[in-house]
Parts: sequence; structure tokens; C-alpha cells
Amino acid sequence: MDDTIMILANKEEPSPIQATGSLRLKSSILHRSLTAEPLHVKSAKGSYLYLKDGKSILDASSGAAVACIGHGDEHVRKVMYDQMAKVSYVHAQMYTSGSEAMETALKLSRQYSLELNPPQPERHIFISRRQSYHGATLGALAVSGHLARRANYEPLMLPQMRQVSACNEYRYKSPGESTEEYVARLAQELEDEILDAGANKVCAFIAETIVGAYGVLLVLDEIMCGNGRCGSMHAWQAEAVVPDIQTIGKGLGGGYQPIAAVLLNRKVHGALESGTGSFAHGQTYQSHVLACAAALEVQRIIRSNDLIARCKSSGEYLEAALRKQIANHPYVGNVRGRGLFWGVEFVKDRATKEPFDVGDGIANAVHLLALERGVAIYPGVGTADGVHGDHVLVAPPYNISREEIDVMVSVTRNCIEDVFHSLGLQSSEVR
Repeated sequence: MDDTIMILANKEEPSPIQATGSLRLKSSILHRSLTAEPLHVKSAKGSYLYLKDGKSILDASSGAAVACIGHGDEHVRKVMYDQMAKVSYVHAQMYTSGSEAMETALKLSRQYSLELNPPQPERHIFISRRQSYHGATLGALAVSGHLARRANYEPLMLPQMRQVSACNEYRYKSPGESTEEYVARLAQELEDEILDAGANKVCAFIAETIVGAYGVLLVLDEIMCGNGRCGSMHAWQAEAVVPDIQTIGKGLGGGYQPIAAVLLNRKVHGALESGTGSFAHGQTYQSHVLACAAALEVQRIIRSNDLIARCKSSGEYLEAALRKQIANHPYVGNVRGRGLFWGVEFVKDRATKEPFDVGDGIANAVHLLALERGVAIYPGVGTADGVHGDHVLVAPPYNISREEIDVMVSVTRNCIEDVFHSLGLQSSEVR
């Protein structure tokens, strides 16, 4: 097998069907798209990916907001090699993906209810936000509100999952409503949902930052936004709220090894400790020693190089650049984020916030054009209602230089301009 790694550009190409009608497989690997030829990455270093054809790509999204310290760090590589020389596998208690971590958080929340004195076995309902996404496995997907990702598996979804409105000030704050009034309205909606479900039946609320009553656990999903990505170790620190259970993942291992984790507070730990004294959960490759060694070294690098503070200051620089160069584009409805975690949402009409049609493929078009020009940004859809709406994510490594930020913002701006120009939508057509 070639010593390259394949990444998928979401580009639709003709199916590899021969004239005889037989299917010729280009790869034995089942990629996400069966009609696209993946790019071949020969090597990676710092903020750049180097392709087999000699082209370089500025990784402006850290993959899926994963490569937080950049690529090819020699310290992490040495630690991994040294660990492998000592011992390569034991069975312990970490996880390999964010989806697994969320599954664990759900089971932990349920077991907590059973370990209380007296036990509360009636607690089995979970509440989450509409349009949220917490993972691809069935349990994690069941507490997700992303309609498009749930659609094919809706008959398999657990019935004891309920949802409240998405927290999206840009789209859902009413005219004349202050931010404080909007937050209060969301809090009231959540309380009403808990009471409607039966306060004694709700096990946990996933992802919000406004729970603490009725014995309901607060579970925060920081798989993507945690571990420094938003300019603080935990994103919730900027909100002055502390969760009962928290999931972390992408910034934990920085992509050097697959790893995720679940954090729990003393209240939850105490209930288990004074109850059965164990947690009834386990998977084959949890706490893989090589993954743990890599993650520990990534965290040491983040701390020793003060990368969270750098993420915060670089994020301020990135925000200023995005707002100056992109936010006022006539088909950009909103630029939002924190630290080095930013989204650019596209709309057909700035006044009404009407999204583009799904078939227009705006986010993917911007992503593909940027990739052709040497910058990787992450496309997303369903921004408006779970099906409609386009955005791109910009989430570079914490140690990205300001010169690299200038390049990625400039390329992204030009790609946005050129995509809409190709559709006959000129920048002067402000709506």
C-alpha cells in the first residue's frame, strides 16, 4: 500500500463504472463518498499538509478542529515510540472517539440516578437542543437534534429523548428582544420541558449552560470546542457555569491518536463510590496506552508553550480579520465564534436571513475552491433548521502564525467572492 494518507474533498465526480457496466473499485476502503477521489497526503508539518502531487494545503480547520498543535510534532512522535517500546496495550478507561465519550456520558448519567440514596430509577429522559450534534453512534445521535444526520436512522432513535430550541441568537432572538431576555426565554422553555416530561423523570440535559434544578444533571459536550479551542481550557469557563459531566476529545490528543474522555464532578463520583463502587461500562480499546501517552504529551506541549493564551490572542486577531474582510459580504449573514473556533454563515437575503437552497451547495463550493487554492476550511450544512443553511468553519492550530491567518482569511474571502460571482451574484448586490 502506498505510504500516503487519503483525505476526502467533498467533490462529486463520475462513478468509476467501466463501459462494460462492471464496477471497478479504486480502493478497498469504504470512504464517506463513493464518487470522489480523495486527495493523497504525503506528509504534514506545522499548519501544512503536503500532497503527493507536490501541492501544499494550509490546514485552516485543523481537520475537523482536531490538530490543535499542528502536524508532525517530534516530541509527540518520540513519546509514542517510547511508549510502544514499553507496553502497547492494557485495558483501562478512556475512549477513542467523541461519539463513544457521549455514549459513556449517557450511561454514566443513568447509573448516577441508580446509585443515589435512595435510588431514582424513574430518571431515564434526556433533553438536548434542536440542531445539536453529539455523535454518530445511535445513542449519541438520539440526543442530537440535527435533522439531516438523524433522518435515515429515525426509526432507530430512542423514544425517551426530548428537545428544546437551539441556542442561536442570530436566527432565533426575537426583534426587540435583548440578549438577557432571549436567554431567560430559553431557560424558561427548558424548565417547562422538564416539568412537562416530569421533573423526577429527567436524567440529564445535554449541552446547555443553564441547568441545576430538579436534580437534573448538566452534561456539556466539549468534544469540539474544549481543551483550549475557545481560548480557555474549558469553553464553559467563560460562561461561569460548571457541568456535572463533560465530554472532551478533539483537542485532547490533537489528532496524533484517537482518544476522547469523560470528566465528572465529585457529586457524580461520590454517588458511584458510595453505591456499587464501580462504573458498568467498558470497550476493547479504551485507554489505549499509546493514545494516552500521545494525549498527555499534547497537553504538556499546550501548557509549556502557553498555547491556550496564544489561542485567545490569535483568536482576537482572527476575529478582527474575519469581521473586516468577510462579515460585510452581502451573502454572509453572520460571523460568530470564540478563540480559534469561528463559523461563517451564508444567506440568500441578509434582511430575512433566508438560507440558500440545499441544491446550491454553497458551503461545499467555497470549501472546494479554497482547497484548490491551498487552504482547507470545513463546510457544514443544516445551519438554519437542521436541513437548510450553509456555513464554513475556520479552526486552525493553536500555534498558527498571524501571517498564516492572513493567508487563510484572504483566500477564504476571495473564494466566497468567486463562488457567488460564478452564480451570477455580485458583491455589490447588498440585500
